[in-house]
Amino acid sequence: MVSEAPPFWWGDADWRAWALWPFSAAYGAVAARRLRNAPREKVPAPVLCVGNLTVGGSGKTPVAIALAGQAAAMGLKPGILSRGHGGSVSGPPHLVDPAHDSARHVGDEPLLLARAAPVAVSADRAAGARALLARGCDFLIMDDGFQSARIHIDYALIVVDARRGIGNGHVIPGGPMRAGLTEQMRHADGVLRMGEGDAANRVLRQAARAGRAFFEAHVRALPPEGIAGRRCLAFAGIGDPGKFFDTVAAVGGEVAVAKSFGDHHFYSEFDAQDLLSTADAQGLEIVTTAKDAVRLDHGGEAMAELKRRAKVIEIEAVFDIASAPRAIVAETVEAWRRRRLEK
Repeated sequence: MVSEAPPFWWGDADWRAWALWPFSAAYGAVAARRLRNAPREKVPAPVLCVGNLTVGGSGKTPVAIALAGQAAAMGLKPGILSRGHGGSVSGPPHLVDPAHDSARHVGDEPLLLARAAPVAVSADRAAGARALLARGCDFLIMDDGFQSARIHIDYALIVVDARRGIGNGHVIPGGPMRAGLTEQMRHADGVLRMGEGDAANRVLRQAARAGRAFFEAHVRALPPEGIAGRRCLAFAGIGDPGKFFDTVAAVGGEVAVAKSFGDHHFYSEFDAQDLLSTADAQGLEIVTTAKDAVRLDHGGEAMAELKRRAKVIEIEAVFDIASAPRAIVAETVEAWRRRRLEK
């Protein structure tokens, strides 16, 4: 898998995308065959997959957290399956301990997800599912894994960023798609457009033709005090840092310095000292994302100081139709009940 998405993936298809088309076609053919034919273990609990069509961020994490909260409100005991960034945990499934695990070990997203429900990190989703069931969970939410999971999915919800959509629409390595759009849509149950913009329209048209359910949601920022009206140094190592910088401005901060890092970037003492020095030289407030903040834990002195001083903007997913999360969870449970009757 490509670790960093080239910028040309997110514009109109240019000569680079077309030059790589033979390789994209081969990758897409393998991915499509895997989607159609991969053996999938049927676990004894409903499985809701929150996935996306492309590499890079689409807003899955806050959606998974919102759905875990909804499942709990319905009397279920949700657990979340995660591969971790890059499948960093090897061996048996690891149940995330937010108080002691580091992002370098389990990934930043699992640490955030663990605030909402127990999280099992494992490259083997079936083994992770068994670990969560043993923990007492009776409703499983799979963070990502739509294209590659080896367990049966009862409901596949595809999250699409309304600002970036599917980029140039080409499959890796010529574009950000993990498989062809038509093939992926055959295996989806619902599509969620996240945020404002029209870049997801192509996906929505395909979803409509395929008769898939359609939902809309947006991210609501929960800013701490001390940002509004202040000049800020904003830093982020996420899929789309520009989205975060826009959020800082939306909550009243002035982004005097914007520092972008690669997605899931692990900060060093040098990074932390550079950010602190820049902020001190210009008298700036330091502001970052929750995902970046957890990557500052368990570091050296400069990282600890940066974590102490950084103001963190938390976010949550808000569905435009308030009943949508309940409908998604209920449909997942109903699909599982039908699956059980088919035995």
